[in-house]
Amino acid sequence: MANNPEESSPLLATTDNNETQSNPKNGSQLSAPPSLPPKEHPIPPMTEPQAAESYGWAADGLPLSVLGHPVVGRAPWASGFCSCLGNNDHFFSSDLEVCVLGSVAPCVLYGTNAERLGSTSASFANHCLTYTALYLIGNSFFGWNCLAPWFSYTTRTAIRRSFNLEGSCEALTRHCGCGGSFVEDDVQREQCEMACDFATHVFCHPCSLCQEGREIRRRLPHPAFNAQQVLVMIPPVEQTMGRH
Repeated sequence: MANNPEESSPLLATTDNNETQSNPKNGSQLSAPPSLPPKEHPIPPMTEPQAAESYGWAADGLPLSVLGHPVVGRAPWASGFCSCLGNNDHFFSSDLEVCVLGSVAPCVLYGTNAERLGSTSASFANHCLTYTALYLIGNSFFGWNCLAPWFSYTTRTAIRRSFNLEGSCEALTRHCGCGGSFVEDDVQREQCEMACDFATHVFCHPCSLCQEGREIRRRLPHPAFNAQQVLVMIPPVEQTMGRH
């Protein structure tokens, strides 16, 4: 019987053992299990704010929630739009002054409003002279004050954003339940409020100036009153000893 040469030869077995020992890396690569990919943590979905949430606005026109501040609802104005004499409180004298200036000299009222809002004394002359020039040009060429509202309506927007006050659209929605259904988000609402500020100054210019003046005088003092306090030392009264 002829035996298989591979099984009968002891040299072949020795050669196979030597090849296995001389290449240990090949065996380790074949025996190592494949590495699993790292697990990725699921990203939570971003939830959009509900339509019922109300946002306050900062001075640059961005919602307070975007800037990282807590969400605060807008407050109503301190006096009504047609409240010429304001409320019957300790601001009655200043409300009467505002009503007279708005009717006789709107340029002076607008200058004082801009001065109090900007807290600089030089802003009164700049705003008052510019308003006066636009007022005279509009009345001379067009017969009515049609140019000054284009310049003054930005002050109403600045007052709303500085004190977080509600606008005309929001007030109409709060009172009548209409006027806000076509607005999708707060950015569009603010654009609508700016358009309402412009329309208010164009069609009801004296009333808008008076309302802004009453609001500013209730919230901001005049810049001239912000001087540093002076400490006055009163000498003691001379004491005299009486005779008994």
